[in-house]
Amino acid sequence: MQPDTLVQIVDAALADATARSGHHLVCKPACTQCCIGVFPIAQQDAARLRTGLENLTQSNPTRAAAIRTRVSASLTRLDPWFPGDLTTGILAEDDEATTLFEEFANDEPCPVLDPATGTCDLYAARPILCRTFGPPMRTEDGNLATCELCFTTATTEEIVACELDPTLPAQEERSNAAFDTAHNRSGQTLIAYALRNA
Repeated sequence: MQPDTLVQIVDAALADATARSGHHLVCKPACTQCCIGVFPIAQQDAARLRTGLENLTQSNPTRAAAIRTRVSASLTRLDPWFPGDLTTGILAEDDEATTLFEEFANDEPCPVLDPATGTCDLYAARPILCRTFGPPMRTEDGNLATCELCFTTATTEEIVACELDPTLPAQEERSNAAFDTAHNRSGQTLIAYALRNA
């Protein structure tokens, strides 16, 4: 699967789930609930973000410079406790690092979040997780999770009826594995580390 194919599949699934969600889905520009706290991203996501920043540098150097400034500030806060390899920016995968990550930087704003507008400066290049946040989605445990701001008055049946395509995680996993193999990459990183040298 080509990287842009995955984005197209995810965006189509999101559009479908959004249409089914109606008034229960309250996501909108300036809602930054899902933009606070770090989360792991795949190498494919990291590459897409770097390309997005390169493109923004050409079209809007001022906004691109602001992202780089926020990335630098974020790294200053993250580096002392980063649960991984600081040189590569790759998160460690052992049990201790996984435990540390659970409490790591939960209040850290995403460096591509424009604090003045509350919008994503690299929206078109955002990671897959960012694209799927909002509608109900199955967790690894099989539970149906939603944003705490959405579906607050929905019944269980209404939530189930709005579920995001449950095949997306497997499709993403296959696409990421193919990308990693093709580009000799491995492991997960964070947005700030993906963009630190971009």
